[in-house]
Formats: sequence, structure tokens, C-alpha cells
Amino acid sequence: MNREKQLQDFLLKGDKTFVPRISVDCVIFGFHEDQLKVLLLKWRDGRWCLPGGFVKWDESVDDSAVRTLQERTALKNIYLQQFHTFGEPDRERGKRLGIIGTQKSWMRERFISVGYYALVEFSKVDPKPDWLSDECRWWDIHEVPSLIYDHNQMVEKALDKLRLSLNDYPAGYNLLPEKFTMPELQRLYETILDKPLDRRNFQKKMRSLGILERLKERKTGGAHKAPYLYRFDKKKYEKAMKQGLKFGF
Repeated sequence: MNREKQLQDFLLKGDKTFVPRISVDCVIFGFHEDQLKVLLLKWRDGRWCLPGGFVKWDESVDDSAVRTLQERTALKNIYLQQFHTFGEPDRERGKRLGIIGTQKSWMRERFISVGYYALVEFSKVDPKPDWLSDECRWWDIHEVPSLIYDHNQMVEKALDKLRLSLNDYPAGYNLLPEKFTMPELQRLYETILDKPLDRRNFQKKMRSLGILERLKERKTGGAHKAPYLYRFDKKKYEKAMKQGLKFGF
């Protein structure tokens, strides 16, 4: 079936598969070369948007978000957090996306969108566009273009929630390689918070949490004395994610 035929069937009969008036939108964060990045889709008319989708009749809203993330990243077991519900009165999804014209469609109804953010390891993601888009790629968080609908607001809201979460929960397990240095971990936090952190205070706080394991290995290839490599203790990290830490930045 060609894409035009798929689109027409979706517009006219999509409510047989998907629950009308509710959707999910996902802000997928990755960290690469000291930059916090977000994964975006390029719409057919050249505009950019967040990866999103609709809730099937036989799945939960959370399961719908997980499915959307797996389709766009090819990853499983992704860290996923619901962060806000967007429900302004003029959220008519089809009209804003510019795909309907004048025809009658379930997409002309007002939509409530549940926002999720995900943290993924950049190097493991295989970005994949959907059949409604032409491209899927990473953007630096400071260079996000004008997005369709209220998606710029979603990105800002997700970033605010991520920054607030650093006061209570650790970050890094889903964004860094398995082995990393303390300076790399600090750069991750500084990039998310968009501010510098004192090196000694940061390292003291992170070591005091009990979630890091220092390895005997050192990072090779640097011009200065090679720093030790660390990794997260998975069990202690997961416990900290459930109980919180209250260390603050």
C-alpha cells in the first residue's frame, strides 16, 4: 500500500484502531559530544515535530508511549517518565498538521496529549521515521527549530522536569556508556542543568551516593593523566530511583 493510500485510510478509518481524542508525544533525550540532544521527526511538508502517536483500543497509554519509542529508536527497556498532559481547547491535531484539508475525519476532533520524556544512550539509537514523516534525527537542545503545534512547549516542559528530577534522583545510567569518567559524568549534569558545577563538590556528592563503582581501568588516549573509569551499580541505582536521594544541585 502506498503512503497516500495509507494516509487516506488512516484519516477515515483510524478510529477503528485508535482511541479518538487522546495521543502521546515523546521527548527523547540523548547525550553526545557534551551536548544534550532531542530526537525529532521531519513532517512531509518540511516541518519538524516530536515523535508521537495514538493509543490503540487494546493498550494502555503507557504501553502506547513505549511502542512509539521502540518504533523510533529500536531500543527496549527505555527509561520513560510521564511528565505533563497538554489539553488546550484548540488542540485539533489534524488541522495543525495540515494533512486533512476539508474532508471529515476523526482527526478533526480536539486531542488531549500525554507527554513523556525518555533518556537513551545516543550510540545505541537507530533513528527511524514513521510512514507520515521523511526524516528522524537528533537536534542539539539549544538549536531546536520551530515545531508544529505546541511541541516546542513540550520540549521546554520536559527539560524543566528533567532538571528538577536531578535534585532527587540520579541521572546517567540511561545517557552514558557503561563505563565513563567522573569528568564525563559532571559534563552530563552541567549540560542538563546548563550551568557549571564545582568539581570537588560534584565528585564528593556523587561518591557519597553509593551508586558508583570505581574500576581499576583508566581512560586512555587523553593528553593529561588518565582518569579512572566508573560504572553504576545497577541494583543501587535502581533503588535510588525508587527511593530518591535528596542531594540537590
